[in-house]
Amino acid sequence: MIKDTETGRSWMSLVEDNAFRGAIEGLYQFVLDNNADADMAYEWVCDQADIHTFVVDTPAWDMFYSVYDQARQFNYV
Repeated sequence: MIKDTETGRSWMSLVEDNAFRGAIEGLYQFVLDNNADADMAYEWVCDQADIHTFVVDTPAWDMFYSVYDQARQFNYV
């Protein structure tokens, strides 16, 4: 659960969503298999998790980018 300090509203991050976490688990291999750039990887995660976006969900974005960056670095070594 995340609380917005400006509005005081609470919301659930996608990091708590099983479909999102499942997509993140497959992301590393997807990037390696397809030499995916960030846009392609982002669209794939959205498709796999059946969501439209997660850019404003900072914990979800950080999770995505961490896995994407690890795969990208491995791909270019």
